[in-house]
Amino acid sequence: MEAILKMFGEYFFKFCKMSGYDRMLRTLGGNLMEFIENLDALHSYLALSYQAMNAPSFRVEKRTDGTMLLHYYSDRRGLCHIVPGIMEAVAKDFFNMDMTMEILNKSEEEERTGKKEHVIFLIVQKHCGQKKNTRSKLSQRGMNSQQEKQEVEQAFQRMKEKCLTLSVCPVKKSHWDIVRSIVIFGKGNLQNLFEPVYPERLWIEEKTFCNAFPFHIVFDATLRVKQAGVNIQKYVPGLQTQDIQVDDYFTIIHPQVAFNILGICKFINSQFVLKTRREMMPEVWKNKPALKLRGQMIWMESLQCMIYLCSPKLRSLQELEEQHMYISDIARHDTTRDLILLNQQRLAEIELSNQLERKKEELRILSKHLAIEKKKTETLLYAMLPEHIANQLKEGKKVAAGEFKTCTILFSDVVTFTNICAACEPIQIVNMLNSMYSKFDRLTSVHDVYKVETIGDAYMVVGGVPVPVENHAQRVANFALGMRISAREVMNPVTGEPIQIRVGIHTGPVLAGVVGDKMPRYCLFGDTVNTASRMESHGLPDKVHLSPTTYSALENCGFEIIERGEIEVKGKGKMTTYFLIQNLQVTENEIMGRTENLENRGANALGIQDSQTVAVGKDEDSQHLLPNTDVAYAYDRSSSEESGVKGEDTKRSEEQRCPDQTKTNHFGHDNIHSSFCILL
Repeated sequence: MEAILKMFGEYFFKFCKMSGYDRMLRTLGGNLMEFIENLDALHSYLALSYQAMNAPSFRVEKRTDGTMLLHYYSDRRGLCHIVPGIMEAVAKDFFNMDMTMEILNKSEEEERTGKKEHVIFLIVQKHCGQKKNTRSKLSQRGMNSQQEKQEVEQAFQRMKEKCLTLSVCPVKKSHWDIVRSIVIFGKGNLQNLFEPVYPERLWIEEKTFCNAFPFHIVFDATLRVKQAGVNIQKYVPGLQTQDIQVDDYFTIIHPQVAFNILGICKFINSQFVLKTRREMMPEVWKNKPALKLRGQMIWMESLQCMIYLCSPKLRSLQELEEQHMYISDIARHDTTRDLILLNQQRLAEIELSNQLERKKEELRILSKHLAIEKKKTETLLYAMLPEHIANQLKEGKKVAAGEFKTCTILFSDVVTFTNICAACEPIQIVNMLNSMYSKFDRLTSVHDVYKVETIGDAYMVVGGVPVPVENHAQRVANFALGMRISAREVMNPVTGEPIQIRVGIHTGPVLAGVVGDKMPRYCLFGDTVNTASRMESHGLPDKVHLSPTTYSALENCGFEIIERGEIEVKGKGKMTTYFLIQNLQVTENEIMGRTENLENRGANALGIQDSQTVAVGKDEDSQHLLPNTDVAYAYDRSSSEESGVKGEDTKRSEEQRCPDQTKTNHFGHDNIHSSFCILL
């Protein structure tokens, strides 16, 4: 676990560099100690943008033997092993040095209210890795040491003479003037030898200092306030009282140490954040947020006092207004003024980015909903028109009529539909047709045929259009058998018995295309449509009536078909037609698109193993091929047809009263069961 956390620390440092923090990290300090001392300041700056940030705290001590002690404070226990990975990567990358870190002590800070875990690391610089560099540097220095000394002496002499020639005053230049001139005009290695010079006394008035640094506090070792800036007195009126305790009015937020001189000195290199105590503020100010100050502590040894140079900790103009403060209250040299304005602009950009993200998410949700609605619309459109035809219309293209050399068309209607309409309420008729057409519509998907239209009780379907297929006749035939089964599940609202339908099928060429601009429909044209309609109108109740061309298409395809004989078809003359009985190769469940169990499969297999060929015969000599159930339906409907035919229009009754209509009535006297009976 320790090795993994250390490797993660190394990776985290690389990740920060790749994320754009490389330059910011490099400028924290000129050596590792300065780098560590300014980490807290960097975290404090980042907290302006990431207010929920809870960063660890670092404090470094340098010992007399050259080693360093790193104090690590964190709320997150067990993650201290990340620190060596980060620090070793920083030392190697930024300062070209190898170092090791080991844990000296791990404890819990009782005096701290936040950062509970306190880990002390020993930082030791490796010497073995620097031997080669040291040798090369020593050899190079040995070669250039004499030359450097000569260059320094010559440069010092030249600049001293130049400095003396600059003055036109006869007064002898002081030591301070000479040093200042050398610093100003010095070049090369002289700048590395710079040492600051301090005045004998501080040349600034007390009032000027308090105005120049409006936010500062000076307090002694007992925490008694000795001095305060003008604006901090304005916003913390209690500081105007002499010899008050600074901890009576402030608490230390960061670093989280005890408010005493020892605790402060321990973190003297850290940035301190103080917060005013609300109970010490005037009554009228208790509703506004507590004032936070951010700055550094400096210990003045000669005075035995601590000075706290600070500024208001404000992130935005909104916080400035909440404190009832103005930009003018902050010193002109204080970068807090610029920081507030820059951060306000950055917060505005972040808010704009968040708004864009929210809008993006809203657009994504709307796009998702739009896709769902589009799919619903397309589903509805494809239910009205073929898909490729609908796509052409959506693109604004003209749809040219197409000629299909062969297809199979089916018509169906409800027997005695006119009488049912006369005896029922309109809503009952609508419910009946909706129940029946819903079942038929499902079958169109099962057998992949195209529903052309419905007019009243008439239902029209075509196979092989608009997508040509070779087995269009078989698909429509299976669909017709499914229609007959589904119709038995729909009840007549008058009698309460299953309704009866007539089905007619014809195969031939058609011309198909879209007609009209409003409510366009994909229509079929040609004599094939008329002939299919005649097959339906000349059919019998609960029968699937086939034309000769359809019979030819279904021949040798595993269907049981009987010949009806020659009948007179209006507009066509005499035609030899046929009745479709069943499909010998599939079960009823397969025709209906239902899941069947293994027992049914076994029974069906027994029923059709000897009936794999097409059976065709005359009405009189093929009576054994009709199942008893069909005979019963035909027998019952013949009598009801005679009573109900008077209520239909004259044309329909003439078509139904064919000379051979009664030929099927005597089928019921045969007691031989066909394979279809076994199936049922």
